[in-house]
Amino acid sequence: MTVALTGLKIPVHIAIIMDGNGRWAKEQGLGRLLGHESGAENVREITRECSRLGVGRLTLYAFSAENWKRPAPEIQGLMKLLADYLVHERKEIMDNNIRFTAIGRLHELPEDVQKELAETSRMSAGNSGMVLCLALAYGGRVEIVDAVRRLAQDVKDGRCSPDQIDEKAIARCLYDPAAPDPDLLIRTGGDLRVSNFLLWQISYSEIWVTPVRWPDFTKDHLHEAIREFSRRDRRFGTIQGL
Repeated sequence: MTVALTGLKIPVHIAIIMDGNGRWAKEQGLGRLLGHESGAENVREITRECSRLGVGRLTLYAFSAENWKRPAPEIQGLMKLLADYLVHERKEIMDNNIRFTAIGRLHELPEDVQKELAETSRMSAGNSGMVLCLALAYGGRVEIVDAVRRLAQDVKDGRCSPDQIDEKAIARCLYDPAAPDPDLLIRTGGDLRVSNFLLWQISYSEIWVTPVRWPDFTKDHLHEAIREFSRRDRRFGTIQGL
């Protein structure tokens, strides 16, 4: 661990809204897809640093349910970029003992992307280090809808009754019920909104926003976010000292 972070609380789970790729590209006089390519390259550095610092889980908002509304050429480029990333990063994932997973309506992704997702998940399943989770074709409201549908089916099939449905029952039906809620939510790009990301899970997450575009987000910015997180008093609705 770097001296700058010695003695600080390291979040168990960090979630990141990686915003600003398109704006970064425009500012550089480049096409949007080149911005996404630069953003994908940055994922490696931040993932590696989170793993080194002892973060337990890193969830990255890589492709939202709303992103399907983007122009077809951009979506095709993003899907190719994703498939290439999954192949090229396997050595990095294995070398750093990272376990890879993904959440979202993964069945909506192209078949080649689904294939590479499954293979990267399979080959890293035995790793014992940090979990790297990509949120793909993901929306927080959609996740809750899918959870409610599962619960409704359980009621219909007699596996539970309506009065047994509580927060724990809903949480068990989320895409990855074993995942701890994020301690720290980071948003790059400067916008002050959560953009339909992990709506159920971030109820008590600490939020840190930076105007820095995702391709320019460095380890130093990550450290700054963690230092700010460590300074905050997390009371979860209680009064300090009780």
